[in-house]
Amino acid sequence: MQVRPSILIIENQRVMLMRYRYGQTDVYNLAGGNPDKGETLTETLVRELREELGIEIEIGTMILSGEVLLEGQKNDVLHCVFRARIVSGIPTLNPAETSALELVWILIEDLHNLEMYPNVGIDLQKILMKESEYEYIGKISQKWY
Repeated sequence: MQVRPSILIIENQRVMLMRYRYGQTDVYNLAGGNPDKGETLTETLVRELREELGIEIEIGTMILSGEVLLEGQKNDVLHCVFRARIVSGIPTLNPAETSALELVWILIEDLHNLEMYPNVGIDLQKILMKESEYEYIGKISQKWY
């Protein structure tokens, strides 16, 4: 099983997401990436955000984890979502480091309407609206990968 850390950055009640296009569908990801050998999850996030978006971040607590199990297709993935805040820079896509089409800021209340990878929009909404704290959600029902 692979592990993929990602971050949740919120500004003005909006969550920073990266938009990709798969077929005819827009799919939104939390910024993050795959650890290099010998790299911790938080080191991965600092590196990935610097490379892909040109920003420096401060990482907070992990707020959500869960697995995407892709039977017979790809490796299963454990997703770990951390709170973070931008400490310097303005997020701008670096096309040499990411295939994302654009960076978008989505209202917290609209997360449940999005196709996401991992598919955690509703779970994030609950946490952000203080209906729950850290949550291990187990198997993530995932349509897009």
